[in-house]
Amino acid sequence: MTDDQHEVTDRLDRAVRAAETALIEFEIAVETFRIEVENFSRLHEKRLGPLYARLEELDAEIAEAVAARTGDPEDQRRAREARAAVSPMPQVAELFQGWLDADGFSPEGYAMLTQQSVQEPARVRPGEEARKVYRELVRTCHPDLAVDPSERDRRDAFLSRVNQAYARGDTDGLRALAEEWERGDPGPEAPLGRVEELYARLEWLARRKELLADAAKALEDSAIGSMLAMAGADPDGMLAEIAEGLRQRVASREAELTGLLAD
Repeated sequence: MTDDQHEVTDRLDRAVRAAETALIEFEIAVETFRIEVENFSRLHEKRLGPLYARLEELDAEIAEAVAARTGDPEDQRRAREARAAVSPMPQVAELFQGWLDADGFSPEGYAMLTQQSVQEPARVRPGEEARKVYRELVRTCHPDLAVDPSERDRRDAFLSRVNQAYARGDTDGLRALAEEWERGDPGPEAPLGRVEELYARLEWLARRKELLADAAKALEDSAIGSMLAMAGADPDGMLAEIAEGLRQRVASREAELTGLLAD
């Protein structure tokens, strides 16, 4: 190989390494946001779901009380519709042994089907220490650093465990995984000796970044993603604020129902 060929290969090798680093940083950002969206969704359902359900029940009871008082066919229709909105689907929950309810799969059932952690996250956004350990670990074990298919599979499986620990905010678990990775076989190095292989690697990295950009856009455009973006630095505080507003609405509806039944 001539000096010019060596220089071209060296430049391509540096470009590949730089592209790998940039892609991994992008993936960390996308995966971090995905986990926060998932945690926000689960905690939204856990903390606010019962309040929304109580409001629906109160709306049905108020509509029924009004219909009983007036006897008006239109009021009776509204009462039937309000009650139908809160009535559970018969026998569905029993068929799925608690995995499915009137609103669809429970968080536990959904987690089992998607191989996510069943354990409820403590908060939407894991603590700073967990985030630091997570980033360092992902930069080391990320599948995009491997070209060999078997090594990529090994890293994919390991990264899934890392993501689950991070979603739980489990800093000790992440540290244990980092130690496990250090003890393990780092896997074969990719043979980046030929220019054709380096070009192919750059093309693969570019395609991967396009897919990640699409995934990030979908997350940002989702209803939960939009809410999370509005929450800023304190998504748990936003959930608490919404919950307080819902509790006030529940109290108002309960007072209204009490007045209707008392008359």
